[in-house]
Amino acid sequence: MTYYIFTTGGVFSSIGKGLTTAAIASLLEARGLKIAMMKLDPYLNVDPGTMNPFQHGEVYVTDDGAETDLDLGHYYRFTNSYLNKNTNATSGQIYETVIKNERRGDYLGNTVQVIPHITDEIKRRIHLAAAHDPRGVDILFVEIGGTVGDIESLPFLEAIRQFKLEIPKHCLNIHMTFVPFLDCAAELKTKPTQHSVQTLRSIGIIPDLIVCRSQNSLPKEIREKIALFCGVSKNCVVDAPDAPLSIYEIPSLLKKTKIDTLVCELLGINVRDSQICFWDELVEKIHHPKKHVVIGVVGKYVQHKDAYKSVVEALYHASYSADSSIEIRTFDPEQLSPSFFKTKEFSECQGILVPGGFGKRGWDGKLLVARYCREHKIPYFGICLGMQVLAVEFARGVLGLMDADSTEMNDQTKNPVISLLSEQQKISDLGGTMRLGSSPSILIKDSKIYKAYGKKEIFERHRHRYEFNNSYIHSFEEHGALISAVYEEKALCEAIEIKDHPWMIGVQFHPEFKSKPLSAHPLFIDFIHHSLSKRT
Repeated sequence: MTYYIFTTGGVFSSIGKGLTTAAIASLLEARGLKIAMMKLDPYLNVDPGTMNPFQHGEVYVTDDGAETDLDLGHYYRFTNSYLNKNTNATSGQIYETVIKNERRGDYLGNTVQVIPHITDEIKRRIHLAAAHDPRGVDILFVEIGGTVGDIESLPFLEAIRQFKLEIPKHCLNIHMTFVPFLDCAAELKTKPTQHSVQTLRSIGIIPDLIVCRSQNSLPKEIREKIALFCGVSKNCVVDAPDAPLSIYEIPSLLKKTKIDTLVCELLGINVRDSQICFWDELVEKIHHPKKHVVIGVVGKYVQHKDAYKSVVEALYHASYSADSSIEIRTFDPEQLSPSFFKTKEFSECQGILVPGGFGKRGWDGKLLVARYCREHKIPYFGICLGMQVLAVEFARGVLGLMDADSTEMNDQTKNPVISLLSEQQKISDLGGTMRLGSSPSILIKDSKIYKAYGKKEIFERHRHRYEFNNSYIHSFEEHGALISAVYEEKALCEAIEIKDHPWMIGVQFHPEFKSKPLSAHPLFIDFIHHSLSKRT
C-alpha cells in the first residue's frame, strides 16, 4: 500500500517548501523507494498557463503537455518522479470538476458543499496521482501550496486531515516554518513557528515533523523549545539552514539531520540506508570550480527571479558539468540599445541566451541582441521565442527583408517569417492554439545540434503558439542558415542554426525542462562549452 507524506508551510511563503520536499524525496529514493510527487495549489486559476510570470514565476510543462506549477521543476530535478497532468491540481480545477459533476446530476440533487464534495474531489485526485504512476508508488509526497492560515488553503487542509483519519498508519504530516533572527533583539524567535503550528492544530492537523528554515543552524535549546511548545518529540524538530552556495547542497545537508531515517521510522518502513555520494560529489564540484563563465540572459521577466527558473538551473547544471562556476547577468530587452552593447556589463558576457515568452514588449531589444551576437560571433542560444528572434533577425539582416516579422508582433507584415499554422487561426481559446508537451524531432546529420545530442531523434517538450513559416526555408538555407531539426509529422521547423557562426542556435522546444543537476542537458552543455572558449 502507498504511503502519503503531506507537506504544509507556515509563517510566510517562499521558504523553500518545494525544494525541501523534493530533497527529502531524493533521500528516500536513494534508499530504493519508488517516489511520486504532487503539488496542490489553492489559487482559482484552472492552470498556471495564462498567469503572469511576474506573479507566479515560470510555467513548467510535463511530457503530456500539462502546464503546471514551477515546483514540479524542482521535483523533476531532484527525483525520478513521473510527472504528468495528475501531479498538479489547482482549486480552479477542483471546483470546475465539482460544478460539472453537479450540472450532470452526479450528486442526485443534493446540496453541493465544500465538505464533502470539494474535499472528496481533492482526495480523489491524491489517489489518482499515486494510481496513475506506471512504476508503482511506495511514497507519494503531496505539497500543499500557500501558507497555513490562508483562507484559500482550508479545503486542502481539511482534505488531508480526513485522509489521515482514513489511513492513519500510512500518512505523515511535515510542517515547514521559518525561525527568524532579529538583529534588534540579537536572538532567534520561535513564536512565529509556535503560532503556525497552533493554527495547523486548530484545524485538526498535528504535525509529525517540523522542519525549521533559518539562516544558520539552530541551537539545541531552540529546537527543544519548539518541540515543547508545538507538542512533538525533540528529534522531530529538524533545522534546515541556508545552503552556502547552491540549492543542490540541500540533500547532503538534510542527510546530516537523518531526516530520511526519521521518516522511515515514523512510517514503519524498513529499507536500506541511502547512498548519496552522487550529491556529495556534485557539491564538491560546486565548491571547487576550475573555470568561470559569464552568461547574459535577455528576457522581459528578468526582474522576477523565478520567471526563468528552469533556464537558470539548466545553465547551472551545464556549468557544473564543465567544472565551472557561472555568473548569470540578466538584461531587460526594453532597456537595450546599440550603445549598451559596448558597456563592460554586457561585453563581458561570453554567451547570450534569449528564453521563451509571449507578446511584443521587448521584441525590438531581442532583435538587436541577436544581430549583435550574429555579427560579433558571440554564442547565442535562442529558446522558443528566442529561436523566432533569431529567424526574424536573420531574415532582416541577411535576406534583406526589412519588414520581416512574426504575426504575433505584426499581423500585417508582408513577410511573416513566424506565423500561426492554418488550423490554429480559427481557435479563440487562449490555450487552444498552444502546442504543448513532448514530441519527436529528427536532427540533421553533421549539424551543430546533432553533434551536441549525439543522436538522430530526440524528444523535447513544447509550449508555444507560433511556428516558423516553411515557405522561407529555401531562402534561409541558401543564405547560410540551416534548418537542423524538424518535426516530421507536420513538417515543422524545430531548430535553426547559422552555419558560419561558432554557435548560434535557436530551438522551438524547451530543453531546460529536461535538465537535471546530475545529468545536464546536452544543448546547455554545448552552449557553455562554446561560451567558455569565447574570451572577452
